[in-house]
Amino acid sequence: MNDIEEMERETDYRVPALQRGLSILGMFSARERILSMSDMAERLGVSSSAVYRIVQTLVDMGYLRRVGRNAFELGTRVISDGFSYLASRDIVEVSMPHLNALRDRTSLSCHLSIRDQTDSLYLYRALAPQRLTVNIPVGTRLPCHSTAMGRMLLTGLDELELAQLYHNVRLDDYPLPAPRTLPELQQLIARDREQGQVVHRSDYSTAIATAIYDHQGQVVAAINLSGPDAVMTTPFAQEQFLKSLLATRDSISGELGSL
Repeated sequence: MNDIEEMERETDYRVPALQRGLSILGMFSARERILSMSDMAERLGVSSSAVYRIVQTLVDMGYLRRVGRNAFELGTRVISDGFSYLASRDIVEVSMPHLNALRDRTSLSCHLSIRDQTDSLYLYRALAPQRLTVNIPVGTRLPCHSTAMGRMLLTGLDELELAQLYHNVRLDDYPLPAPRTLPELQQLIARDREQGQVVHRSDYSTAIATAIYDHQGQVVAAINLSGPDAVMTTPFAQEQFLKSLLATRDSISGELGSL
């Protein structure tokens, strides 16, 4: 297959409506904050009717916002998604060297996660070089209320926000020691918030987690140390590991602007 045939084949896989939708979003800039549907159609070289459904879909999804009868600006979805991505990327870049150093000091695995609704989403792991280790891949989602890092992520919410988040979530489907009711969850998270860390045992392993804070004092992520019970269960070991974990928390939070 020659280069021309290869290019034609790749073109066949394109989705014209998606391509036009992304092109429309790319038309907005600091100089041009508001565009009409006819502006979009003219720049795409198509009729207004050809972009009507695309624009309406972008409005319905929050990527565009109608500001007049035939005028649109970028919607909050673009801004929130963009800042969420940048914040997550910054957190990983800032946290990575600190978690690697923590792993080297303790010989335990370290993980970093953020909250996505009721899930704890794993963004980074520093894997310990020992045979018995806790290894949770990047991209894994685990229920917040049943994990150490997840519970620390939930400490960023107050009692009302917790109730709203878990309004339609069944908690009694999860095995103990996960909380089984909303009041139980609220009490647990209040205690976690006061203590500033969570120790959680499961499947012959133990995890110690704490929260990461940004320049506004908001919980933006969580980190943990995790390893086999044989290493983690003695009070002295837990005390030393917790001390190292909290020092790492302070270093990462400090780079994010937390006082």
